[in-house]
Amino acid sequence: MFHVLRSTYLQPPDVMNQTRPAHLEWLGGEVAAGRIVLAGRREDESGAVLITGDIGVEQAQDIVDRDPYTVAGVARYERESFNGAFRAPGL
Repeated sequence: MFHVLRSTYLQPPDVMNQTRPAHLEWLGGEVAAGRIVLAGRREDESGAVLITGDIGVEQAQDIVDRDPYTVAGVARYERESFNGAFRAPGL
C-alpha cells in the first residue's frame, strides 16, 4: 500500500522555520530508509506532500507521528492510501 501524506501548516513561516532543521533531518532519514520516496512543499506553500513507499497503514501513521512538525504541533496530516497496482520498475 502506498500513501499520500498531505500536511497543512498551522503556524506562520517564522514559527515553522524554528522546527524546519529537525524536520529536514527527519525527512532525510525517512527517504534514506525508503519509507518516503518523494516529498516537497505545495506550490502555495501552505503545506507539503509526502509519498511513501510500499508500507502498511500503521507504518504510514508512524511516519506522521514522528515528524517533528507533528510533534511540535505546527502541522497536521491527512493520509490517502492506494494500492499502487501500476508502478515504475524498482518501486
